[in-house]
Amino acid sequence: MTAVARGPVQGMPFPGTHEGGDRPGGAALFPAGVPAREPGPALIEFDRVAKVYNAADGRPVRAVDSVNGTISAGEFVSILGPSGCGKSTLMMMLAGLLRPTEGEIRFKGKPVVGPQEGFGIVFQDPVLFPWRTVQDNVRLPAEVRGLHKDEQIERARAMVALVGLRGFESKYPSELSGGMQQRVAIARALSLGPSLLVMDEPFGALDAMTREQMNLELQRISLESGATVVFVTHSIAEAAFLSDRVFVMSGRPSTVREILTVDLPRPRAIEQMNTDKFGVYVSHLRSLLNSHGDLSCVGSRSLRRAAPSVCGSRTARLLS
Repeated sequence: MTAVARGPVQGMPFPGTHEGGDRPGGAALFPAGVPAREPGPALIEFDRVAKVYNAADGRPVRAVDSVNGTISAGEFVSILGPSGCGKSTLMMMLAGLLRPTEGEIRFKGKPVVGPQEGFGIVFQDPVLFPWRTVQDNVRLPAEVRGLHKDEQIERARAMVALVGLRGFESKYPSELSGGMQQRVAIARALSLGPSLLVMDEPFGALDAMTREQMNLELQRISLESGATVVFVTHSIAEAAFLSDRVFVMSGRPSTVREILTVDLPRPRAIEQMNTDKFGVYVSHLRSLLNSHGDLSCVGSRSLRRAAPSVCGSRTARLLS
């Protein structure tokens, strides 16, 4: 299926979006505003990517189907879709933790066939080691990589400061709030200077106020670090607030229905969510998910049985 990039008014393209992999022309929805960042050369390419699981009864279940698209260096891209419809499966294939059944994902022109050194990964749960302090959790990837201990500590302290946890280096995970634990997970993912940060609904378990604060922090961190971010979410407002572009996923089997450019200036304040411009983007994203009943999509029992439990293996492979 080919993604169609259009604006809230039917047939109006957004600037810088893609239609079937080609960039159409078209006027900006808000021509008086600050233009969206133009995508540069492709860092990531999805080429007809599909994933099929075998259900418990032996029948194939197609979770992801023919995903196409590109992501450029320095972009913040959200993958938006209803719960249980293949977003995390696509993220795990991008991270090299699952192999596509069909098609190919390329990073810097080379196929992704396993976990990559240039990737940082943040899961839905922080996955921190409870016996290690904040600093020791953050320096773990550098420790596994075999860097000198002084460099491990230097990198960890810099990342702890970047995520706003200076002064908490000696604290243990049990002494931190949920939002603070996720900041530690983000710091750990950034500790080796990845060119790509992959995040799988990292704020889903947080309360609304903490989630808003974490959105602001993530925006700041992404701008300061310069990393390319692929962010999986089922929150429409979160996707619109954080993203340069939003890949809107269909219901299962999931594919990219539309690629939407969010033409709003950065840095974005929470108050921007109250503006008419922001409301147009949110309304359009909601209409895309509503148009085929995708807002009510939930994972089927057969798919849940078919999909492997990878939480433990994800962590082990990330650190290996």
